[in-house]
Amino acid sequence: MRPAGPPAPLVTLEAITQAVVIFSMGVAIIISNVLIIATFLNARGTRDVINIYLLSLAVADLLVGVLIVPLSVYPSVVQQWVYGDVVCRMVGYLEVTLWNISVFTFMWMAVDRYLAIRKPLRYETLQTRTRCQCWMVFTWISMSMLCCPPLLGFNPPIFDPDAYVCMLNWGDMWAYSATLAILVLGPSMLTIVYAYSYIFTMYKKLRSGVPIHDKEYATALAEALSNPTHIMSFVLILTFWLSWTPYIGVRLWEHFTASRLQVPFLHFALVWLGVLNSFWKGVILLTLSPDFRLLVRFFFLTVCCRGNKARLQAELLNMDMDD
Repeated sequence: MRPAGPPAPLVTLEAITQAVVIFSMGVAIIISNVLIIATFLNARGTRDVINIYLLSLAVADLLVGVLIVPLSVYPSVVQQWVYGDVVCRMVGYLEVTLWNISVFTFMWMAVDRYLAIRKPLRYETLQTRTRCQCWMVFTWISMSMLCCPPLLGFNPPIFDPDAYVCMLNWGDMWAYSATLAILVLGPSMLTIVYAYSYIFTMYKKLRSGVPIHDKEYATALAEALSNPTHIMSFVLILTFWLSWTPYIGVRLWEHFTASRLQVPFLHFALVWLGVLNSFWKGVILLTLSPDFRLLVRFFFLTVCCRGNKARLQAELLNMDMDD
């Protein structure tokens, strides 16, 4: 007679609902970022180097939707991690790495917008596509290496039973964690705050009619400030931090008070509110970026009229130059 195994987990309506929410978010994240990536790759002739940063963000978000979110669907139903410690450790590593890549990419985006306002006459020579591509390669490689020590450590990964996600165990690596936070968050936050403070200050000066004696600079500055990309990029960064700040705040409170909030749904909601940031970028681009809407239109026209892609590309470049 075979011994009785462990009892099968009880599948509840709440568990099924949470699984449906996670699955729906994964599908939405994948569709949104596939559209962004396909749109930018389809229009390689555009001159805006900020598209390189947006493409990097979309790739990071797509990896979240493909490699992280789906692995939480089944565990949310059975209420336990079923894929083993190795997969759990890799998921935790990807979470930290992709999050840091996004933070650093936002920093470079802020620098790009700052230079567009600070040096409007030299912007195109300072921010070349090759230089921006090098910064993105540097960001992906450096963040992948900086986040490696916890992955290679001896501490077992942690499965969050409330949010159904795996995390790296940073328990005895607080010195390293603090160093990583200083290296990533310090420069990023300072750069973003300074860059957009300067941009909005110049907006205010221009609207108040402060005289600028160099007419060529004044014309270039006015043209640069009229670009909606500044607002779009600021909203992207603000949405990212609004999505993750509640979760970060709760985790810090739990750490310093050595207690855990006994509200399981709160942990679930805060974690997935942060993950949902990977979806909002597509909505923000469609809403606030006329250039992106033009590129999306060109993408769908290309799909529908493959034979006329060269003509459509030329029309797109002409429209871009006219703007």
